[in-house]
Amino acid sequence: MAHITAGGMRIAVREEGEGRPVVLIHGNSASSGTWARQFDSPLVDRARLIALDLPGHGASDRAADPADYSMPGYAAVVAQVLDALDATGAVLVGWSLGGHIALEAVPLRDDLAAVAIFGTPPVGKPPAMDQAFLPNPAMDVGFTADVDTAGAEAYAASFLAPGSTLGTEPFTADILATHGGARSGLMASIGEGRFADELEVVAGMRIPLAVLHGEGEQLVSLDYLRGVEAPTLWRGEVQVIPGAGHAPHAEAPEACNGLRGDLLDEL
Repeated sequence: MAHITAGGMRIAVREEGEGRPVVLIHGNSASSGTWARQFDSPLVDRARLIALDLPGHGASDRAADPADYSMPGYAAVVAQVLDALDATGAVLVGWSLGGHIALEAVPLRDDLAAVAIFGTPPVGKPPAMDQAFLPNPAMDVGFTADVDTAGAEAYAASFLAPGSTLGTEPFTADILATHGGARSGLMASIGEGRFADELEVVAGMRIPLAVLHGEGEQLVSLDYLRGVEAPTLWRGEVQVIPGAGHAPHAEAPEACNGLRGDLLDEL
C-alpha cells in the first residue's frame, strides 16, 4: 500500500499488474481491502488493478473540509489519483457508493474506456430513493456518524444475500474504522443536492456501461435498474449474478471477475 497526494490529502492506493488500468472504487464505510478477491485472481494478470481508500476510509486521510465528503468531492479525488498514476484509458469499477462516484467522474474524464457498477442504482434529481432502493432499515447506518458494533454488524449483513455463509467481519471492521463525518457529510451533501444527475450521465454515455446485480440483493431494486435508460448498456441488459447480494465481488468473485474479464476482452 502506497500513498499519493490528491485533493490535499494523503490517499492510500494499492496497485498490481500491468495493462489497461482498472480502478476499483469501494463503497460507503468500506476500504480498498474489500477488493482482496480481485487482487487474488487472474484479473491481476490481465490488467493494472488500482484500488484506493476514499478520504475518511481505510488508511487515507480524513477530509479537512466536510464538503469533500460528497460524490463530487470523491470523484475529484479519483480523477486526481488517475492523473497522479498516469492511468489513462481506465475502466472504472464502482461498488455501491463507488458506482455513484464512478458515474460522477465520467464527465471529468474524456479518456475512460468503460464503467462497471454494481449495488448502484443511477439516480436523477430529485432522486427517486423509494424506487431505486429496497426498504431496509440497515441503510440508515450508512448515513449515521456514530455507529456501534451492533449497527455495523447489521449494515454489514445487508451487504450479503440472505443465508450467505460469507463472514461479515471484514465489512464490520471497515464500517467501524470509517470516519463518522464521512457518513454524515455524505448525507448532508445528498440533502443539499450536491451530486450529478446520474440518469442524465448514463443516458449520455458513449462508452460501455456494465451493470451487475446480485440475485440476492437486499438494498437495490432490480426492477428499477432494468428501467434505467442506458444506450451503451453492456450486453444490452443488467447482468444478474447468482449466489450474491449487494457485494458480489466478495460473495461470488469468480463470476464477478469473469464478467469484468469479458468486458476487458471486448474493449
